[in-house]
Amino acid sequence: MGNGIEKKLRRQDITFEDKDQALRDDVRTLGAMVGELIREQSGEDLYELVEKSRLRAIRRREGNEKPGENLASLVEGLKPDMALQLIRSFSTYFQMVNTAEKVHRIRRRREYLRNADQDQPGGLEETLLKLKASGMDADSLQALLDRMLIEPVFTAHPTEPTRRTILRKEQNIVRHLVNLLNPTMTPQETESALENIRLLVTTGWQTDEHPSEQMTVADELEHVLFFVTDVLYRAVAPFYEDIRAAVVRIFGEDGKNLELPNLLRFASWVGGDMDGNPNVSAKTIRDSLARQRALILDLYYKECGKIAEKLSQSDDRATFGQGMLDKIEEYRGIFQNAYHAVPARHRDMPYRVFLRLVQQRLQSTYDDDIYPYEKVSQFIADIELVSESLSFNKGRHAGLFAVNRLLRRIRTFGFHLVTLDVRQDADVHRRVIAECLGDDEWLERSVKDRTERLVEAMRSREGPPMSLSTRARKTIAVFQAIAFCRRKYGKNAIGPFIISMTQGADDILSVLLLAQWGELHNRRGDVPLDVAPLLETVDDLHSGPEILEALLSTELYREHLERRGNRQTVMIGYSDSNKDGGLAAARWALQNAQETLVNVVESQGIELTLFHGRGGTVSRGGSKTHTAVLGAPPGTVNGRLRVTEQGEIINEKYGLRGIALRTLEQTMGSVALATAMPTHRGNDMPEWHDMMNVIAQESRRAYRKLVYKTPGFYDYFRTATPIDVIERMRIGSRPSARRSQSGIEDLRAIPWVFSWAQSRFVLPGWYGLGSGLKKAAKQFGEGPLREMFTEWYFLRSLTADAEMVLAKGDLGIAELYSELSGDLHEKFFPIIKKEHDLTRGLILEYSDNEALLEGDITLQRAIMLRNPYVDPMSLLQVDLLSRWRDSEYKDDELFTALLASINGIAQGLQNTG
Repeated sequence: MGNGIEKKLRRQDITFEDKDQALRDDVRTLGAMVGELIREQSGEDLYELVEKSRLRAIRRREGNEKPGENLASLVEGLKPDMALQLIRSFSTYFQMVNTAEKVHRIRRRREYLRNADQDQPGGLEETLLKLKASGMDADSLQALLDRMLIEPVFTAHPTEPTRRTILRKEQNIVRHLVNLLNPTMTPQETESALENIRLLVTTGWQTDEHPSEQMTVADELEHVLFFVTDVLYRAVAPFYEDIRAAVVRIFGEDGKNLELPNLLRFASWVGGDMDGNPNVSAKTIRDSLARQRALILDLYYKECGKIAEKLSQSDDRATFGQGMLDKIEEYRGIFQNAYHAVPARHRDMPYRVFLRLVQQRLQSTYDDDIYPYEKVSQFIADIELVSESLSFNKGRHAGLFAVNRLLRRIRTFGFHLVTLDVRQDADVHRRVIAECLGDDEWLERSVKDRTERLVEAMRSREGPPMSLSTRARKTIAVFQAIAFCRRKYGKNAIGPFIISMTQGADDILSVLLLAQWGELHNRRGDVPLDVAPLLETVDDLHSGPEILEALLSTELYREHLERRGNRQTVMIGYSDSNKDGGLAAARWALQNAQETLVNVVESQGIELTLFHGRGGTVSRGGSKTHTAVLGAPPGTVNGRLRVTEQGEIINEKYGLRGIALRTLEQTMGSVALATAMPTHRGNDMPEWHDMMNVIAQESRRAYRKLVYKTPGFYDYFRTATPIDVIERMRIGSRPSARRSQSGIEDLRAIPWVFSWAQSRFVLPGWYGLGSGLKKAAKQFGEGPLREMFTEWYFLRSLTADAEMVLAKGDLGIAELYSELSGDLHEKFFPIIKKEHDLTRGLILEYSDNEALLEGDITLQRAIMLRNPYVDPMSLLQVDLLSRWRDSEYKDDELFTALLASINGIAQGLQNTG
């Protein structure tokens, strides 16, 4: 059974353009290396099994399997150990292919940067040229930059647990591959680089890739912070330097005086997401920020040492700023031991002396010892003394560059490294409030009644009772921890308090009352905390504007907003809305919600920040961020982007410095264009909205009919996907369901989506779209629908995402998973196949393409190259799953092999969780 791509291309038809030949060479080199590795480490038998599996998978896809040599029979019944080795072989290949593609992205970026005649699409120069062509001058650009802020928010993800040591090996492999780009390398240097790659690949093979124990919150934090400390800390300063260079190039002399404000900030949910993880508490909030502070202080300490090594200026050869010299005298008295520890031969080098004393004050801050930096502004002031001294004493080319890089990092990361958001389920707060107010009927009361009572309690400074339940004590302790962390790590240490499952204005006001009870307020009773409702389901998105209106009409809350600068954050969830209504309905609800929410606040003088809760997959909002920003409704971006980054997406976007820079420049460019030129995307006709309403309504009806209204579907889902394995995986610290765990409604979006991706249905990413398109064509005619397909950015983006999902899926393999469900297979698989064929057929018909992804040859090629390596693992997983279930879930060897297959398939398909 094909997946649409085979109609157009066979494997031998795959071609590489000249610009991609180097990628092909890298894939061949690394692929051969993996083959040698398998032979050396595990023997000829495994190597032959890998090769047979690969060749049979190719024949299967191209419809020319030989009699008696089908892929399924080859991988069926393998001993668990051999199955594990086969999976590891393919997983290692994927790691190498993924790495080669990352290197190629870096290579392509470098080629564009070297070629002054051609700007990279989505790059800084192209963005600035568009802005200038629209009539923007340097002053207008300054005003635009002053209102911009981009804030990626990293969240823990139970499907991306790779060890730090494996991530570092990947970075080092990339470093050696990049070195091979140097045309002046000698044959001996080339061989040395290849030998180092072999060393890294082989030691990686001999290292358990995933932690063997259940991940703790601290483990998740270390994983996420790796990308901040090892990549982004280094990338931030070059990002600003690239902007400045691009501005000068495009705007000339006028651009030289541009002041670059802080455009970037990073945030995290790890340690603060109580709704996502039952192990998160007041303690993990404190512990996470303490760990983050320790890491960033260590980075500053080391960088000050490196700068000191460079700044060897002697007082008889250079002059120095008096402010810095005075500070040396001040610190000399406080940190006498540190001063006397400076070697005598360095005492006539003021920069070295001063930076050594700054290091000692950083150490005191780290140790909570005498005379620490109490605020990051004090540290900035010290480093600015060095910058000023160099600026005014002929030091522009004698260290100012390095010092200014440090200043940019300090202004970005502060003493907290990343801002910690806090999240909790509204239901938890409702129950605590009911207890503390002594109201047994609180949950049954109307939103209006609860709102009035909350306002009354806050106005009168009503306190909680002396005797509290454990849940109430833990809840109030969270706000005490927030107050402590703001004092110790700075006001930017804590981000918004996010309320999951928000249903009314009272859910936001409850947070303010709990904050008062947790002493999170000043002497006037003001609560220094932003509260963000999270709108998750399609119904929530529809009622969001009403919730916001009710909130803004509450005088007490308006007073709170005024003290917070009249800024309100609303988070919109892509995952649950998709699980609730399917892809098309969720995307359209999100599109409309953004527009309506902005309209609600616009007339009231409130600045709205939309916080996008995106996941890794298309069905969880995981399409390209810059594409999504450009497709946002006009007027909804307004210079600010706050978006979650999850799972393998963090590694894909921020795993390497060159790719992180490209990610940040694409994001910045899209935000700048969407803010300054909100209608630059062209047409957006009212009649298209009418058609999209029909597509969304019909697709949601079809999706919900299958998923929620057909008896037996939950049982089908549990048997036709590996959800039972995913629930037992030891690589995440959160449960697979929230609240009562009674069915699909309470299942979290990540395991829901991940299970369908593993079984190659990828059902949440397309189901219902075909029914919606069919009804719209019938109601409005094929001509108007075809025009909308061609002209409307929103629909093009939606169908492009659905195309990618359909191309990565494989209904032939999905059918084998479906057969595991017994009698339910005959009931459900024909329904799914019918909708699948309808969706694929209509997308191809109205886009005038003969094959999926015809407009994205690079992605089409990447999927085709990977499929023969994913397919054997999928068929193996079906067999292992059947045998494990037959053992009544008791065979640990089979379970271990299943875990490896899940990780291997995820690496091969990418964007699966």
